[in-house]
Amino acid sequence: MKLNGKVAIVTGGSSGIGKEIAKRYAKEGAKVVIAARRMEPAESAVGEIVAGGGIAMAVRCDVSKKADVVALVQKTVESFGTVHILVANAGILINKPIEALTEEDWNVTQNINLKGVFLTVQAVVPVMKGNLQGKIILMGSIAGSLGYSTGVAYCASKGGVLNMMRALAAELAPAGINVNALSPGSTATPLNEQDRKNRDFVEVVARNTPTGRDFVPPQDMTGAALFLASADSDAVHGMNLIVDDGFSAVKPVL
Repeated sequence: MKLNGKVAIVTGGSSGIGKEIAKRYAKEGAKVVIAARRMEPAESAVGEIVAGGGIAMAVRCDVSKKADVVALVQKTVESFGTVHILVANAGILINKPIEALTEEDWNVTQNINLKGVFLTVQAVVPVMKGNLQGKIILMGSIAGSLGYSTGVAYCASKGGVLNMMRALAAELAPAGINVNALSPGSTATPLNEQDRKNRDFVEVVARNTPTGRDFVPPQDMTGAALFLASADSDAVHGMNLIVDDGFSAVKPVL
């Protein structure tokens, strides 16, 4: 098992990509802390991991609040002794035309998607420095590199995450901490459930994806997440690993 004896925090780990990553890490031997704002789905995810023979616990955490994030790391250390891996995955998606995008829409997007990443990394770094090692995986998106209509707030937040990752990689590599990003393409998660109900939109995505698939299953993100969390990526710093079925590699087809 590639993560045997490791302790991992996965924010936003109660559903979607985060949940699948948490389950994969547990299968690979890690003790997993699932951080989420709502405890019911978080406890459900923990139940699935425990039923499969893994070790996990749920912690309520709003990543946009520093006190919550500090408490998350403290509870993890108290329960499991340390933190080896952080997956900063918590995020929201608000798609609106620029005229309809409210100040609150903008603020909540940046507070969770961008500020939340900053706060979780800031809280976990001292623990990792004490270990002289660590793996930090920031959840990016192809929307951090490519723009799309109605995605102003989301694209801005993910673009910020990707450049934050590069700055953190430069700063933390001397301490033995790897900082990288995982950028999914169109992935079937609760965040985009409404988009997946739009048949025209789904057809456009499939038409512009070399594999012909529209939305990738969230399980398909876990191999890349495992690589970035394991010793296999010890020499990888500041990498934006895109997992999108080739969508961002080709010229759009109308």
